[in-house]
Amino acid sequence: MAADPESGSGGGPTVLRMLLGAQLRRLRESRGISREDAGWQIRASESKISRMELGRVGFKERDVADLLTYYGVTDEAEREAMAALARQANEPGWWHQYGDVYPAWFQSYLGLESAAQIIRTYEVQFVPGLLQTAEYARAVIMLGHGGKPEPEVSRRVELRMTRQQILYRQNPPRLWAVVDEAALRRPVGGRSVMRGQIEALLKAAKLPTVTLQVMTFAKGGHAFSSGAFSLLRFPDHDLPDVVYLQQLTSALYLDKREDVEQYVAVMEQLCVDASPPQDTPAILEGILRDLD
Repeated sequence: MAADPESGSGGGPTVLRMLLGAQLRRLRESRGISREDAGWQIRASESKISRMELGRVGFKERDVADLLTYYGVTDEAEREAMAALARQANEPGWWHQYGDVYPAWFQSYLGLESAAQIIRTYEVQFVPGLLQTAEYARAVIMLGHGGKPEPEVSRRVELRMTRQQILYRQNPPRLWAVVDEAALRRPVGGRSVMRGQIEALLKAAKLPTVTLQVMTFAKGGHAFSSGAFSLLRFPDHDLPDVVYLQQLTSALYLDKREDVEQYVAVMEQLCVDASPPQDTPAILEGILRDLD
């Protein structure tokens, strides 16, 4: 298997870009400078400054130096520290080796997932990617990429398995997943594959950093019926929470406080509506019996 995804505490280039962007934003705002004016200084657009401040793009050291000058930062030690941060933030993450099998818009999520301290996710149709077995992951991937060559399918499975290493690294993130019962009863890949997947969920639910809840059919309607989403929180308090919404050919990354707060409220209600975590083993064992 490939490189360990951020084997330490969850740093990596994505969170470094976010930290540098947050520092540049604070400097700009403290001087009362607009994004448009800042963009003009580095021959870029207002939207480019916005993407830089959100950590969504890489940084050219010259651009960082020009912005620091414009923002009135003259201390050489501070300027060098931010230049070094820019260089580190431009280092490729572990996921770049799989760039041939994932779309460009998914790269940001892989970086955010590796950097997160808490990952909360709600799934309707499939088992969450971080909890899938290789056989189940292959079956899911084949649903959308069945016409792809076998080596590409295998690399997609390998990418998904490599992502899961964050759950077993030193200082792993806290994963809290709410999964609709329909996703657990839909025999993706056949009954044998599904049996192995449910057994793997029983093991995963015992991990001290994993909480798994099931939204059972008995609940009926519940707080959110528009589809799956994930909430990511980071160890540095300067970084905003991010909501991730995957679509067919793109994804949405929401970090405005009002948007995030609405999704946090929905997630809290989903956790209330779902069966409590202590009931999860019995629910999974019941599904296993039905698969026999």
